[in-house]
Amino acid sequence: MGVMTASSQKTDLQPGDRAPDFTLPASGGRTVSSAALTGMPYLLYFYPKADTPGCTTQACGLQEVLPKFEADGLTVIGVSPDPVAKIEKFATKYGLEFPLASDENHTVADAYGTWVEKSMYGRTYMGMERSSFLVDGQGVIRNVWRKVKPATHAELVAQAFRDLVSRA
Repeated sequence: MGVMTASSQKTDLQPGDRAPDFTLPASGGRTVSSAALTGMPYLLYFYPKADTPGCTTQACGLQEVLPKFEADGLTVIGVSPDPVAKIEKFATKYGLEFPLASDENHTVADAYGTWVEKSMYGRTYMGMERSSFLVDGQGVIRNVWRKVKPATHAELVAQAFRDLVSRA
């Protein structure tokens, strides 16, 4: 299968669709990629901006359940349009151990359909939609959450991952 261009790529991803490939720089001097995750389930979650209240609530909620996720073999990766330096500061400030990836050109967000038009105070702009994708070890999307609420995100993921593991 060839590389898809942004124009031909399906951005309204649904469970059962193949997860788009990605390679991004991440916190802790890491690089995260779909290729490196072959055979392993992962959660790719997109968040608007590091160190803002909602994003902090969401990230800390995931960090809290991370040991359980890791014990069950799930990798968690956060993605934002922030530069790596800002992400590093955010990860260090809150002790976030999972990789936070920088998608400054929103290439991966475009592929997943999470770089969307937003509006605030009557002004429209492009930004990151808070969305998550649970991907199985075969690279197939199993769950999609759009406009997820930061406070309940970790529990939704935990339940969906328990279901995925019990079906495997």
